[in-house]
Amino acid sequence: MSNHLAYSQSVFSPFRLLLSAAALLGLAQAAQVAAQAEPSGQPADAAEAPRSRVQTLNTESIIHPHQDDWPSYGLDYREQRFSPLKQIDRASVSSLGLAWYTDIDYTRGVEATPIVVDGVMYVTGSWSVVYALDAKTGKLLWKFDPQVPKDVGISTCCDVVNRGVAVYEGRVIFGALDTRLFALDAKTGAKLWETLTADRKKGDYTSTGAPRVANGRVFIGNGGAEFGVRGYVSAYSVETGELLWRFYTVPGNPAEADAEAHGGEVEARAAKTWSGEWWKSGGGGTVWDSIVYDPELDRLYIGVGNGSPWNRHHRSPDGGDNLFLSSVVALDPATGKYIWHYQEVPGETWDYTATQTIMLADMPWEGSTRKVIWHAPKSGFFYIIDRNDGKLLSAEPYSKQNWAKGYDLKTGRPIFNPEADWTKTDKVVTVMPGHGGAHNWPPMAYSPQTRLVYIPEQEYPIMYQRTDPSAVRHNVFDVGTQLTGETLSSPLLLEAALGLLLKSNLLAWDPFAQRVAFRIPQPRIGSGGILATAGDLVFQGVEGESALVAYDAKNGDKLWSYDTQEVPVAPPVSYVVDGEQYIVVGVGRGGTQGLTAPSRDKLPPNGRFMAWKLGAKAQLPAPSVEISYGDAPAPSDHEREIADSGEPLFRAMCVRCHGLKGASNRRVPDLRRLPRAYYDSFESIVLNGAVEAAGMPGFGHVLSKEQVAVIKAYVLVEADIDRDLRTQPRWWVDFKRSWYGVVAQVLVRLM
Repeated sequence: MSNHLAYSQSVFSPFRLLLSAAALLGLAQAAQVAAQAEPSGQPADAAEAPRSRVQTLNTESIIHPHQDDWPSYGLDYREQRFSPLKQIDRASVSSLGLAWYTDIDYTRGVEATPIVVDGVMYVTGSWSVVYALDAKTGKLLWKFDPQVPKDVGISTCCDVVNRGVAVYEGRVIFGALDTRLFALDAKTGAKLWETLTADRKKGDYTSTGAPRVANGRVFIGNGGAEFGVRGYVSAYSVETGELLWRFYTVPGNPAEADAEAHGGEVEARAAKTWSGEWWKSGGGGTVWDSIVYDPELDRLYIGVGNGSPWNRHHRSPDGGDNLFLSSVVALDPATGKYIWHYQEVPGETWDYTATQTIMLADMPWEGSTRKVIWHAPKSGFFYIIDRNDGKLLSAEPYSKQNWAKGYDLKTGRPIFNPEADWTKTDKVVTVMPGHGGAHNWPPMAYSPQTRLVYIPEQEYPIMYQRTDPSAVRHNVFDVGTQLTGETLSSPLLLEAALGLLLKSNLLAWDPFAQRVAFRIPQPRIGSGGILATAGDLVFQGVEGESALVAYDAKNGDKLWSYDTQEVPVAPPVSYVVDGEQYIVVGVGRGGTQGLTAPSRDKLPPNGRFMAWKLGAKAQLPAPSVEISYGDAPAPSDHEREIADSGEPLFRAMCVRCHGLKGASNRRVPDLRRLPRAYYDSFESIVLNGAVEAAGMPGFGHVLSKEQVAVIKAYVLVEADIDRDLRTQPRWWVDFKRSWYGVVAQVLVRLM
């Protein structure tokens, strides 16, 4: 790990080239690479440790944050992500310069919201490693690595990311990817307690979300719906880690005698909305992100995820609403007792999670001021929900969608478009938005000065086609559908389709007028979370530009941009040290889109955190990870014959990390461009986990040798095409692969 001050010059180790190659292959943890790095990553001396405000940080000081701090995930419990700081404003933002940057230990995605208290920053990187940094200089104060087993990555939906920590009464609390919950001493990083939030022997649970803390309780959910688990949210004691209560979001097996797994009347009510033996596939409904405490009403709101599998008729054959999937649920934070729910998408079947940013607000409504939730989840509708009783007040589309014709406000239910229900036909059905959603996990923000909500919007259609229920497997990423938009055989057609169909915007939504105020087009989907400030600025990392950008909050004009070399998908925050305002963001592609999206020819070796202030002059070193073309052998005639049967297996097992056709963005290996030794050891790597320590687990529990052979054949054919594309026009390569091209080549041989 390394850190770099405004006045420092980068000094590179002679081993940098070797480390860059290791980062390219995803086979090694990055090491200390520059001047002024902490050599061991162990706690610094007490003089540099966190000071008094972190010891006293509690519910009251999150409700009313200190003006210099960012003490909780969304700043305060309202989670509006609005900084009252305005030293950096529309007039001064042009003088914003890099103050420091700190490289962290891995190349994988960075999604954490930095927590800053009294001049100390607490962040997480991939594989759930926690860092405490000096917020003025970026210098490492301490590091805690929970040593997550690398085989957990095989059952992680969307990269080995972590969205951050909670800080409370001198403790730094976070969930590790393998579902362990930790409390660390904020001064030293020493472990205070550890507990398990899920039993991975009972299902492939994971934990990527930031916990929330209030009134001495830690609230955390889990992920894993794509792997057949049953969702829930839990509360633990801040002081001891003791489990206080648990609320299950979907009903369990009625025949089970496990008292903990059942919620009495509420669960019985939910069970009536399911059919068949749904519990065999887990049901889903994981609470993997948004959890919000309401101090005014003393309630906890959770956003519930998608069904397992996505196809409702696989998990619940006779239909039904399938409570509490795709719902916002209100609970008593002291007991976990159910209060109310609002289900946004009854019978969810498109992966329309309700886990995106839940924002609390007060707003005028029909002659009175209402306490409301603002919610813009995957479905493409902006929901206004009464916090008192869960009544839907408004649901207007903020993005293009075709699954519903609108909402009936009397019943609170969507008016479904029957043509978008892919579960009732064998035909391919195009739905907008697709499973990526009109808004995914990157947080939105609200400015009370402009009265606008800023949303990282995506136009994301996808083609669904149902699969045979008997073919669905719940111990791998199998959701009961073929995402046929990902099976285009032609690289040329694929690139054209992605460019035309997948779009991204910075969207400004007026929640009072319930309409779009403005929309700023961006180059590609996958842009980051948003910060709004009292300087009338909106900050966001933009995909396609690999930059942090500042926009005018009033009209969306682009006022400032900084080349970060990789896109910051994490949300920025702002804080003050010694009277100077800083903007900070984590930089590193995260999530499935982050791993598979195209990237630059050269990249920085690791993830990093970067901070800016007015007048600073630091510079980033040149990116050092370059494209490597590898040495894949030419496929044999037999491998060419079986390659097509390897494509569906590749989609099911490999595409989440390695990208379409194996063409990742080099944060994990591009499977078409490996050194020869990896193809020679392909079976050992894929079946037996020969490079598991680097994050590539073995798949021997779900794949046979024969299946690995056809996957390898598919990869080798794609590598052969990749070689051709470097020396021949793409149209010619596409033609040779087409049916016409094959016939033409046969005729040429016969002549």
